[in-house]
Amino acid sequence: RAPQVRALPDPMASVTAFLSTPETRVGPQQASAMISQRFPWFGTLDLKEKQALLGAAASRLEVEAKRLQLVTEVRRLAWELAYLDAEEEAVLEDRETLSHFEELARARYASGVGLGQAVVKLQAEITKDDNRILRIDSRRASLVASLNALRDRPAGDPLPTAQLSAAPAIVPPMDPSGLLDVAEMHRPEVRRSRILTEAAGIGIELAEKQYRPDFTLGFGYTLVGSRDDPAGRAMPPPDNGDDIIGLTLGVNLPVRREKLAAGLLEATARESAARDRTRGILAEIERDLGDLSSRLPLTLDQLALFDDLLILQAEEALRSAEAAYASGSQSALDLLDAERVLLEVRIASARARADSLILHARLEGALGAPVEVLLNGDAS
Repeated sequence: RAPQVRALPDPMASVTAFLSTPETRVGPQQASAMISQRFPWFGTLDLKEKQALLGAAASRLEVEAKRLQLVTEVRRLAWELAYLDAEEEAVLEDRETLSHFEELARARYASGVGLGQAVVKLQAEITKDDNRILRIDSRRASLVASLNALRDRPAGDPLPTAQLSAAPAIVPPMDPSGLLDVAEMHRPEVRRSRILTEAAGIGIELAEKQYRPDFTLGFGYTLVGSRDDPAGRAMPPPDNGDDIIGLTLGVNLPVRREKLAAGLLEATARESAARDRTRGILAEIERDLGDLSSRLPLTLDQLALFDDLLILQAEEALRSAEAAYASGSQSALDLLDAERVLLEVRIASARARADSLILHARLEGALGAPVEVLLNGDAS
């Protein structure tokens, strides 16, 4: 667009053929031609070019912002898929364990030691696991379709499997202004908004230049015939039949002050609105950063509690219940309760891990840069 606005307006060319030729001292004027070029006020085209270049840069940053949103959303969906895989793995393992417990309960019931209620209860829990796997498959199909839509692929296209990785690095404590400084430097939305504000400021300068006149420079050529009247033939003038060459200079008169003032007021309002948009974007980013940077450490603490304590306690409780069941001091229902606790703790741990990875991805999306920028203390 810059070359378009930087160029001068198209020149004007005109030709006049005289149906009734004007007679002059040197002969009749037969035809004339003129070419003219309009020149805007000094600096106008440079400002328009700069404004166009800023607009192009803003469009590029808009694409970058969309790409950042896309990457963040893809990462979120990928970690949700990984969580479903982890949940399914835990449920399948639980189902296998319950099937083993059911066989033990059947054997005890057949020998007259156990209760038939325990067998029925275990079978009901196995059915619940089957139903839970069906729900997982349904949610997975929805997530796969969403991911393929973002990839511009058919809904059923297979995706590479993802596994819940290790917990992300803890974000170092930073004051909100420090996080905001990083986001201001890296978020394309902020840079785009500031560029648009600068372009709106140039719009004010262009509106002010409307108060200045434009110039028009023209070159004219008139074809003159020789005099053929009796006096002209008897005593032809020295320049008889000489063609006429002329130069013209014109200016437009910007006298419609009300229109010009309205244009300047509109440009000023656009610049003010652009500044307000920048402040709004920064306020939204600051809010998101404050929320994410406080929630991520808490989620990591919760994950550490699951991994370092609760899972170990649930596994130990299940082993104790198995030993008590083998000795006959506890029933199969007590064994089932211990297995239920272990399953829920495992699923909750996977959920906390997925949440921490999703929060990590969203934090990087809010910063517009990897968290390593904070860890390395480099905001450039």
